[in-house]
Amino acid sequence: MARLEIRDLSFAYPAHREINTLENVSLSIAQGEYVVLCGRSGSGKTTLLRHLKTTLTPHGVRSGEILYGGKPLCEISLREQTAKIGYVMQNPDDQAVTDKVRHELAFGLESLGCDQKTMRARVAEMACYFGIQGWFHKDVATLSGGQKQLLNLASVMALQPEILILDEPTSQLDPIAASDFLGTVKKISRDLGTTVIISEHRLEEIFPAADRAVVMEGGRIIADDNPRRIGSLLQRNGHPMFAAMPAPVRVFYAAGGEGESPLTVREGRTWLTDTVAAFPKVKSLPAEEKEKKAEPFALQLQDVWFRYEKNGKDILRGVELQLSAGELHAVVGGNGAGKSTMLRSICGICKAQRGKVRVFGKAVEKYGKALFDGCVSMLPQDPKSLFVKDTLWEDLREMTDDEAEILRTAKLCCVEELLDAHPYDLSGGEQQRAALAKALLTKPKLLLLDEPTKGIDSFFKETLAAIFSRLCADGVTILMVSHDVEFCAKHAGSVSMFFDGQILTTDTPRRFFGSNSFYTTAANRMSRHVFDYAVTAEDVAALCRANREERA
Repeated sequence: MARLEIRDLSFAYPAHREINTLENVSLSIAQGEYVVLCGRSGSGKTTLLRHLKTTLTPHGVRSGEILYGGKPLCEISLREQTAKIGYVMQNPDDQAVTDKVRHELAFGLESLGCDQKTMRARVAEMACYFGIQGWFHKDVATLSGGQKQLLNLASVMALQPEILILDEPTSQLDPIAASDFLGTVKKISRDLGTTVIISEHRLEEIFPAADRAVVMEGGRIIADDNPRRIGSLLQRNGHPMFAAMPAPVRVFYAAGGEGESPLTVREGRTWLTDTVAAFPKVKSLPAEEKEKKAEPFALQLQDVWFRYEKNGKDILRGVELQLSAGELHAVVGGNGAGKSTMLRSICGICKAQRGKVRVFGKAVEKYGKALFDGCVSMLPQDPKSLFVKDTLWEDLREMTDDEAEILRTAKLCCVEELLDAHPYDLSGGEQQRAALAKALLTKPKLLLLDEPTKGIDSFFKETLAAIFSRLCADGVTILMVSHDVEFCAKHAGSVSMFFDGQILTTDTPRRFFGSNSFYTTAANRMSRHVFDYAVTAEDVAALCRANREERA
C-alpha cells in the first residue's frame, strides 16, 4: 500500500477560480521512495507540496483527495502530521522561530510535549548527525544561509518523520553548501529509509540519487519515470523541459550520442573518454577576449571597508572593483562572504567607513535621493520585500503611470498574466520575475542584482539572459551576485570570486570556472580531463562534434 497517495487533486486560488493551478493530479508514493518534482516556475510544484501538510494548504477551491497511510489526510490529527510529515521551506529564514540553535533543534519536540530526557537525547543525536556541534550555542541570526537550512532540516528530522518534503531547499545556497545539503538529504533517504519528496531546479545531484522523477507542466503531471529514462523521454518529444536536465544528459544528446545517456558526472567522464579518446585533436574553443575597462567607469569601488557594529567584524575588507558601461559582471562566493553587503554599499544603504564608492564618477553619498531616480536600481535577494500592494498591477503602478510601459515590461518579464494576482500568491520564480519587472520600470543605468535566478526555471533563464543582453547593448551596466554558476558561466562577460570580505580574482567565465575544481560547472568537472576550459554543456558538445569531424 502506498504511504502517500494523491487522487485527482485539482485546486484554484480564490482570485483565479476559473484557472486551476493543479489539474487532476494523481500520484502514489511508497514508503522509503526518493521522488524529485520538477517543472517550470508556476507549474504547480509548490502548491502541490503545500497540500501534503494541512497547516500549509493554501486557501482556495479544491477537489480530489490525499491519503496518508490509507486515511484521508484531513482526518490525521495536526499532532500526528507534525510528527510524521516534515517540511523544509525554500527560504531558510522563513522557518526559524527561536533565537538559539539549540532552542531551534528542540522547538518541535517541545511543541509535541516530549519529555526532557528523550528531547535532550534527540537534540544531541541530530547535532552530531548533521555536524552542528561547533555552532550549537550560536544565535540563529549569525548563521550563514547554508547553516540555517541545515538547521531547519535537523530540526525537522529531530521529530523522526516518515515523510520529508523539501521545497527548493537549495535556492539560496552557494554551490558547495547546496551540494553538502543535498548529500545530507541523500544520506537520510539511504540510512533512515525516510520518504523524500523534493522540488528542485538544480537536478545535477538530485537525479542520480532519486528513485523517480515527476515532471509537472500547467498543473498536470506530464511524466513520471526513472530519472535516467526521463531525459530520453523529454529529448525524444522535443520538450523544453529537456533544457533543465543534468549536464551529462544534455551533452550526450547534443553531441549526437546514441543509446542510454550518462546521468552522473562520473558516467559522463567515462563516456567522454570512450567517445573522444585519450588524445583529442581539438582540445579547446577559441579563447575569450577580456572585456576592456574604459573610463569613465560606471562603477568604482576603491578600498571599501564596512562593518555593521562599531566593534564587530569587518564584512567588507578593502573591496576593489571597476565596471565599464554596458558590462555584465558576475560575483560568486560562499554564503556570508559579504557579497550582498557590497551591493548595499553601492546603494548607500551600508555607508562605507573607509574607501570610496563612485557611480558614474560621482561619490555615491553626493547623489542623495537622486541615486534611485533613473540611475541605480537594486533587486534584493528577497523579492517579497519589494511588494507593498494587493495586486502586482498596483505594485508596478508605483513605479510609473505609463500603462503601456507597464504592460511592455510585464510581457518582457513573462508576468503579464499575473497582473491581477496578489504578489504573495505567486510562486518563488514568479515573484522573482515580478520583482525584476518592478526594478526595470525605474529605467536604471546601473542595475544591481542579488541572486536574480533564484527560483527561476531554465526556460526563463534564457529569457533573462536575453533581457540582460539587450540592456547591456543599450549601455546599462549590470552587477550580479549569484550562486548560479551555470548561468554565470554561460552569460556573464566577466566573473569575480568574493571571499573573506574582498574580491580575490577576476577573469573571463571560461578561464575562471575552468581553473576551479569545486566552484565550477558540472560540464567542466565532466570534461576537464579531455578538454581545456569547457565550462558549459554547449562548450563540451561543440568540442565533441569538432573531434568527430576531425576523425571523419
